[in-house]
Amino acid sequence: MTYVPRLQTQYNEEISPALIKQFEYTSVMQVPKITKICLNQGVGQAVGDRKMVDTAIMEMSDIAGQKAVKTMSTKDVSNFKLRQGMPIGCRVTLRRSNMYDFLDRLIAISLPRTRDFQGIKSRGFDGRGNFTFGIKEQLVFPEIDIDNVKNINGMDITIVTTANTDEEAKALLTEFGFPFQKN
Repeated sequence: MTYVPRLQTQYNEEISPALIKQFEYTSVMQVPKITKICLNQGVGQAVGDRKMVDTAIMEMSDIAGQKAVKTMSTKDVSNFKLRQGMPIGCRVTLRRSNMYDFLDRLIAISLPRTRDFQGIKSRGFDGRGNFTFGIKEQLVFPEIDIDNVKNINGMDITIVTTANTDEEAKALLTEFGFPFQKN
């Protein structure tokens, strides 16, 4: 028997039929689904200390459960003492079971650990069914050991879906239990 993430099973058994009923789809292939989750972290202070990017890569790899890669600057910016090709952050793209496992941990554990958490604002939709939001500190993830953290960094999380509209994407994420703010 192979491992199937809890949210993937929930999507197939509960969420997909609920969305078919809500939006009156004629085919199962019309139902929106999450295709990938992208984590991105910019480390602005890395211009002066290159070890900060290595630390950020280790932390993001722990959070995602998959190796993160460096992002390099594409051009020179003299005001920031930035040269082309310098490491300035890290990113990781999650798909399939890693994606569902991360989403499960994010919704159930990490977001509720955020200080004064009221829910996530739903203004991060891009018009094509993708949702982006930011987290101010990486300490909300249980994989991070607070004693070893030297710098508090935030990150951007993008959830890419096959939905055609923001309304469908929000319905999909709400069915997964995503904690949107009540307006």
